[in-house]
Amino acid sequence: MDFVAARFDFPPWQVPPVRVRRNGTTVSTASGGTARTGSWIARGLSHTRSPEGRKRMTAPDRSTVAIVGLGAMGSGMARALLAAGLDVRGFDLSRTALDNLAALGGHPAGSVGDAAQGAAIFITVVVNARQTEDILFGPEGAAARLPPGAVIVSCATMAPDDARRLEARAREHGLLYIDAPMSGGTGRAATGELSFMASGHPDAFAKAEPALDAMAATLHRLGDEAGIGSAFKMVNQLLAGVHIAAACEAVALAARLGLDLQKVYDVIRVSAGNSWMFENRVPHILDADYAPRSAVDIFVKDLGIVTDMGRATCFPTPLAALAMQMFVMTSAAGMGRDDDASVARFLAGLAAVELPSAG
Repeated sequence: MDFVAARFDFPPWQVPPVRVRRNGTTVSTASGGTARTGSWIARGLSHTRSPEGRKRMTAPDRSTVAIVGLGAMGSGMARALLAAGLDVRGFDLSRTALDNLAALGGHPAGSVGDAAQGAAIFITVVVNARQTEDILFGPEGAAARLPPGAVIVSCATMAPDDARRLEARAREHGLLYIDAPMSGGTGRAATGELSFMASGHPDAFAKAEPALDAMAATLHRLGDEAGIGSAFKMVNQLLAGVHIAAACEAVALAARLGLDLQKVYDVIRVSAGNSWMFENRVPHILDADYAPRSAVDIFVKDLGIVTDMGRATCFPTPLAALAMQMFVMTSAAGMGRDDDASVARFLAGLAAVELPSAG
């Protein structure tokens, strides 16, 4: 089993009202109506926890949580689960990742099946649908070892059709399934402040509550079946990929113009042209630090899914397609496993301009 630790045909549904809770009290509802205190796991709400609220939470039941994929995101998520007082069993192909889990107080497993044995909650944090399917239903997969009624929390970014298919296979094994792609980066993963775009049966959310509460600052409940969460994530990835490509193009142009790149960052960061991706990725360029927080090839995959979805629905996605080609060219130049800010390096190479160098 080889994995890396990271039908656009909507059924009729309505995105439910958004409720934001702070310190256990509902304080607003996006759709109007009566605000009332209630469990954040109730159907159809987005739950946001403040750091203060997290500190005051009582420790959840020590459910056994298994997590497979202990890379940059998965290791942080495991840290957040352990900090919440959960028993965490994990597996990854990397011995170093397993040793790090043990150092945090988790329990390294010898295989996917060993991690799954008896787990109430099983979290997959890998790259794509193929890896998720191998982990769940392959010859050494988790589905045969999980107890009936266990819940799978699938965090990989994938096409909505794939999420629906995996949910159906899980149901055949008597398992619950949450389509739960997330956003927030490695820092927020470790502090339990991720944002999840999730969909699945209410029973699945109830079962997964201890783990989701530990990992998420914001949980968007988007529907009762898999695929909806993945569709929302692809809209996010369209924007994220375009914004990264635009930020890299802007910085490379600034270098061509001979501008002080630190001043460019300082000015744009407080100007109308700023974006979250500009603010987050440009420091990587300024520091010449292309260690992968999110790799170029992630956006080759994700924007490929976006353009496939557009083609399947006869909807044009010209900006996504152009941004995808920028990531494809960067990958073809040998930087596919490097940080996605490497698009700036590729463009600078084409134009024979210099970006900051290490040291």
